[in-house]
Amino acid sequence: MNKNTTEKVKMTNEHKGYVKNGVRRMILSGIAILLQLLLLIGLSINVSKVMQNVQTVMYFIAAIMAFIIYSRNRTSAMKAPWMILISAFPVAGTAMYLMIGSDSGTKEMKKRYKEIDEEIAEHLPKNDKELKELTDYSMSVAGIASYIRKYTNFPVYKNTDIKYFADPMDAFLAQIEDIKKAQKFVFVEYHAIEDGKAFHKLEMPLVECAKRGVDVRIFYDDIGSIGFVDTDFVGRMESLGIRCRVFNRVSPVLNFFFNNRDHRKITVIDGKVGYTGGYNIANEYFNITRPYGSWKDSGIRLEGDAVRSLTLTFLEMWGASKRKKEKHYIENYERFIPEYDYKAKENAFVIPYADSPLRKEPLAENVYISLVEKAYRYCYFTTPYLIVGDEMMHALCLAAKRGVDVRIITPGIPDKKLIYSVTRSYYHNLVRAGVKIYEWTPGFCHSKMCIVDDKVAACGTINLDFRSLYHHFENGCLIANSHVVGEIKDDILKTQAESVDVSEHYLSGRSVPLKMKQAILRIFAPLF
Repeated sequence: MNKNTTEKVKMTNEHKGYVKNGVRRMILSGIAILLQLLLLIGLSINVSKVMQNVQTVMYFIAAIMAFIIYSRNRTSAMKAPWMILISAFPVAGTAMYLMIGSDSGTKEMKKRYKEIDEEIAEHLPKNDKELKELTDYSMSVAGIASYIRKYTNFPVYKNTDIKYFADPMDAFLAQIEDIKKAQKFVFVEYHAIEDGKAFHKLEMPLVECAKRGVDVRIFYDDIGSIGFVDTDFVGRMESLGIRCRVFNRVSPVLNFFFNNRDHRKITVIDGKVGYTGGYNIANEYFNITRPYGSWKDSGIRLEGDAVRSLTLTFLEMWGASKRKKEKHYIENYERFIPEYDYKAKENAFVIPYADSPLRKEPLAENVYISLVEKAYRYCYFTTPYLIVGDEMMHALCLAAKRGVDVRIITPGIPDKKLIYSVTRSYYHNLVRAGVKIYEWTPGFCHSKMCIVDDKVAACGTINLDFRSLYHHFENGCLIANSHVVGEIKDDILKTQAESVDVSEHYLSGRSVPLKMKQAILRIFAPLF
């Protein structure tokens, strides 16, 4: 066996060890959390049996909690499952809600985010001139841009070139070539990073950058990557000169922040070039492995002024996830904002934005709803999951009823069978209103996009599900007056041509058992 073959075998064995250890950690943590939940349920039942007075007090507290949940500024779909659980299991339900349902976070963590966001806001331009020009182009799109700026401070930009990638491998290879040219810094943030073949293509140029003195940082979510990497991954990256952090580490103890994950996907090079989209850095996203048939995804490359928002979005999460030994989490953000003369080739409007569950403003959902409500000819979506609340359902159905051509493309092969069942439970009401549903038969469609009337398109990380719309840290990008809008439309239509129209199948009546099953799934869908 030659040296290269030996090294490959060694890396394969090490990778298997990483995955095995990660899965073991996830299973052990899951078992520990499950035991805690069972203990809480058992305590609730036993206390009720033994002490009648305590039972009365518990139900009184449960009633107050249910009232508090009902009064919260959330959709009814988000409130209903918790109200049912708390009513059935007062002690366990209340404890579970406080731990993973309230999205309250810890006082220290919320303080960090607040301070960082306030500092970042100082480095985001208002761009009133660009907003006025967008108003002249489209008042409806400008209205959405104004809403985003009001609640996140992210403005509308011009002087930015956009490239669309219908194939994530093309985006990934372009990303690597741009990283090789880095002079000052490279930021990499993904929900899932797999220590496998795809990442190893990226690792080499990152290491070379670090050797040249480039500030290289990697940031990933622990749940998203837990089956792909071990905790040793951080140490290995640090030993190579790459700064590495993990968002919201999995703990065997229920905690207030467990339910909130970093679902963002961002790469920034020198503050001049940025990438985002639906793909993570793992083999299946590039069809290196095919656990669910073919994988469909997409991404965009930005070059110019709008990259500033992606840079600051990364630095928000990096700073908020500081290590305990580090005292400071606010950096000199000015040094990551380059001063250079860039002249864009087209007159596009670009609005990169980020959503956070800590803002208590369902921004991601409201942006999608606004896009649907502004449509007058057509509105197309691609999404891996379709699990939405009444407000989004109403917007989609009403648009179809008023004559808008509403189409939604979902996967033909699921990655999670239970979630797939929940997704399909929404089809009947949608198709009755005139929405067309397509399932991409080659495999799993992971792309998250929307296009409206050839005017505006959205591309990013935001699924049409409760996790993305309420619980996760997400990022997206609105694009208008660009050739990319047409390219996104062409790609969606190409994806539709490879899909099966299942609208007629789900238009017919359902059996009573199926209705009951879907009703139960829908009620508890926000907890998935």
